[in-house]
Amino acid sequence: MQIDTILMNNPVYDQSELYLRHISIDNVILGYHNKELKVLLQRPQGFNKWLLPGGYLKRTETLIDAAERIAKERTNLDNLFLKQFGAFGSPDRTKDSDFTPQKLSDISDIIIDDKHWMFDYFVSICFYTLTDFEKVQPNGDAYMEECVWWSVDNIPPMLYDHKDMINSALKTLRLHLYHYPIGYELLPKKFTLPEIHSLYETILNKELDIRNFGKKLIATGIIKKLDEKKKIGAHRSPYLYMFDDNQYKDALNKGIAIIL
Repeated sequence: MQIDTILMNNPVYDQSELYLRHISIDNVILGYHNKELKVLLQRPQGFNKWLLPGGYLKRTETLIDAAERIAKERTNLDNLFLKQFGAFGSPDRTKDSDFTPQKLSDISDIIIDDKHWMFDYFVSICFYTLTDFEKVQPNGDAYMEECVWWSVDNIPPMLYDHKDMINSALKTLRLHLYHYPIGYELLPKKFTLPEIHSLYETILNKELDIRNFGKKLIATGIIKKLDEKKKIGAHRSPYLYMFDDNQYKDALNKGIAIIL
């Protein structure tokens, strides 16, 4: 559930009939930077806790349409890789000591009590989205005081069960890493074997033998070696690699098996 519910109850900006009540979309948007996996979080005005980017499902949208819209609103990017990984629902999940009817009334100038439907049973459909950290321009809205990247190893206090959503997304991503060419979305177009090796180690949170890792990844055909080296000063310059677009698309459609 999101703070933009306030807008749906404002008579000056009443669009409640455009959306399905009691259903929201929450999006775990992930990027990779300086050997750290990052998650994009937002903090509503007047609150000390953070939220995942999310919103409501329009009556004219599919679930994927809504997830793509939310991702674009927060990253300013189109056509991002995203996967649905779960749904969260329980009678108590909308109850949070920092999210009370009184506080909402104070910041919105709308009288809200604990019988309001936003404090009723709410189900969130969850997606994770992968994006190139360097290309993202984090974007909030009028009700978000901050929208910034956080390391997944240093998550701030979160509203509701959004920390559980992040943990669930990471578990799913680790499973998907063996079946989808995940690195395509998180790395620059050209990269070295040590760079993609470091990415996989970061996501899996474990060490991988770099010699066997490179051989196994190349054997899948999803990456190809270029006749080009990365210049890194006086040290030996490593060869650059890139994903094979055709093999990448095939792997997305059919899946792959990477034994690391």
